[in-house]
Amino acid sequence: MNRPTNVHGLPHPPLALVGHGTAKHPEPGPPDATDPPEDRTGQGPGRPAGQDESAGRPAPPEAVLHAELRERTDDLQRLKAEYDNYRKRVHRDRLAVGEIAVANVLSRLLPVLDSLAEATARGEVTGGFARIAEELRTELGTLGLQAIGAVGDPFDPLIHEAITYTPTDRLEQATCTEVLRMGYRVGDRLLRPAQVAVAGEPPAGA
Repeated sequence: MNRPTNVHGLPHPPLALVGHGTAKHPEPGPPDATDPPEDRTGQGPGRPAGQDESAGRPAPPEAVLHAELRERTDDLQRLKAEYDNYRKRVHRDRLAVGEIAVANVLSRLLPVLDSLAEATARGEVTGGFARIAEELRTELGTLGLQAIGAVGDPFDPLIHEAITYTPTDRLEQATCTEVLRMGYRVGDRLLRPAQVAVAGEPPAGA
C-alpha cells in the first residue's frame, strides 16, 4: 500500500492517536477570573453569608389583613365623627332658623299686646274679652315670649331703655321706677327693650 507523499516526494508523518481513535482532551487550566465563585454556604450565588432569608420575602397575609383592617377602622371612626358633627351643626341651624321665624312672628304681635295692656289699664277689657286676652298671653308664652320690665328692677342698659332719669339720694343704684312700655324677648334674643323711668344717685359733680 502506497503512503501519501508531500510536494517533495516524502511521505507524511503518521497521525498520533490516543486510545481507540478518540481525540485527546486539553488539560484543565487555571479558573477564569470571570467565573462566579463556588457557593460553599448553600445560599446561592450573590447572597452574603449570614444574610436573613426572610428579608426579601413579602409580609404574611395575616399581617397585611390586620394592617388593612386597622386602616379601614380608622377611616370609619373618622367618618362617624364627621357625621356626628354634621348632625349637631344641622340641629343647631334648624333651632336657630326656628327661633328666628318665631321671633319675626311675635315681633309683629307686640303692638297688639301693647293695645291690650293699655285697654286693660283703662278697665276696658272685661268679661269674655279679659279671658281671651289672658289666653292669648298664655299661648304666646308657650312660644317662648317673655315680658321684660318691672318696677323695682335694677336698670340694665342691655334690656332697658331709660326715657327719664330722676336723681335721688334714697337709691344706691339706678332703679326702674315706672314701666312705660313692656319689653319682650324670645330666649336670648331681645325683640325690643323695655321703656322705663329710672331714678338713682345724682350724677357726679351735680
